[in-house]
Amino acid sequence: MSYTSYFYLLFFLGVLVALYYLMPLKKRWLVLLGGSYFFYWLASGKLIVFLLITTVSVYLGALAMEREQQAFDSVRKSLEKEERKARKAVMMRRKRHIVFAMVLINVGLLAFLKYYHFFSANINALGSHLEPGFQLPALKLLMPLGISFYTLSAVGYVIDVYRGQTAADHHFGRLALFLSLFTNITEGPISRYDQLAGQAFEGHRADYRQFTFGAQLILWGLFQKMVLADRAALLVSTVFGSPSDYSGGIVILAMFVYTLQIYADFAGCMDIVRGSGALFGIEIARNFNQPFFSKSIGEFWRRWHMTLGAWFKDYIFYPVTLSKTNMKLGRWAKKHLSVHLGQAMPTAFALFFVWLANGLWHGAAWKYVAYGMYYYVLTLFGLFGKPVIHCFYEKTGIRKESRSWQLLLIIRTFILVNIGMLLFRANSLRIFAEMFESMFRKTTGNWLELGLDRHDLAVLALGALLMLMVGIVRERGICIRERIASWPMVLRWTVYAGVFCAIVLLGAYGSGYGVVDPLYANF
Repeated sequence: MSYTSYFYLLFFLGVLVALYYLMPLKKRWLVLLGGSYFFYWLASGKLIVFLLITTVSVYLGALAMEREQQAFDSVRKSLEKEERKARKAVMMRRKRHIVFAMVLINVGLLAFLKYYHFFSANINALGSHLEPGFQLPALKLLMPLGISFYTLSAVGYVIDVYRGQTAADHHFGRLALFLSLFTNITEGPISRYDQLAGQAFEGHRADYRQFTFGAQLILWGLFQKMVLADRAALLVSTVFGSPSDYSGGIVILAMFVYTLQIYADFAGCMDIVRGSGALFGIEIARNFNQPFFSKSIGEFWRRWHMTLGAWFKDYIFYPVTLSKTNMKLGRWAKKHLSVHLGQAMPTAFALFFVWLANGLWHGAAWKYVAYGMYYYVLTLFGLFGKPVIHCFYEKTGIRKESRSWQLLLIIRTFILVNIGMLLFRANSLRIFAEMFESMFRKTTGNWLELGLDRHDLAVLALGALLMLMVGIVRERGICIRERIASWPMVLRWTVYAGVFCAIVLLGAYGSGYGVVDPLYANF
């Protein structure tokens, strides 16, 4: 079920809101849980069993770790120092075994369903050269919708319990609601247990302000998705579907339009789910913070898909950085090379696993691995090049804080990101290389034969300009929703009606437009 479908907006969401506020306060979580499982069943059918496996496994695993901790705590004070140390080591080893089993079960299930075809194809190709006749069997596997998102949430929960940052939840319903909440399960954001579970579980009273803010976000999200992203999809699919037919400016245009499409699609859906959550008094984590105002690749990824980046930072980057092997590498580099390399090399080592995971998380293909490595290499330039960059500023006298220089950095980052988007969208690494090379040739193809007419192109341009203006206002720290809410009623409702009419009149649906599922629902 799409967040932009009539069924979701008019029936599912409307009925669920009504039932929620008709239910007694302490029982309202049951409406959300039932609605979330119904939502997921409509989207995935019998594959809902995988969600149940994840929920039950991490529930039992967290309780098992709690019991180990409680058993140790009950005798700790009565033990001598050496015996206490030995018992603690045993307890921690058992907890590690439990958390390892939980990660293995859930990540293993994700890896098998999502990556079996990718790895089996490559192993079979290699095996055919080494041992003729060797073949892994072809399996018919169906991947549950949103498995990448709820798996990371589940793994984050059990690791937080292991670290002692979160207490194991004894209420199965609360944990089930956290992992299945319909606003988060198909495209994220990847929420933390301590941020979302309590909010979703506790009953909220009707709040006009929350309703207003929620409706604003839903309208803005629908505008981005239906007016811009779904319209841009026509041009993008035309060019990327026949890349050999186009070159020069057409390929450059398609690259920029795809960036607009994926941002308007993903950010638009995030606004819809955040608005949907607000209708129930739930604050869903932000996933975007004006990423195209970034002045570096690192900053871009702190602003784009923020919850995924935060997950990688907490559960991959920090553990690898603080590992004994990595710390030894840092000490060796500092002693034998330089202080700068002693700091940079351990960071680079940890970032390799982050960017490899980032690439693989997006899909089972070599282009996604290359996508992660592309950003890894760009990050290394910034990491190891700090002394050179510092020297550059000293020699040139350029003021880093000047507006003109900041604008140049934004443009540079935007171009690099768009090249990454070209790699992300191209059908293969070979096609990416061909399309990238073709950008520097004479333009072939007609601008008005790419699936969009002049009207469509004008709507895209004006819509992109509107998004830019909204981004500038937000970047200055102004809350647009607060401002609109403070306006007189007539002006306020004029704006709401205007956005609604724009969606109805300009939305890319009906004759001439295809159905475009949310892009990130497939990841």
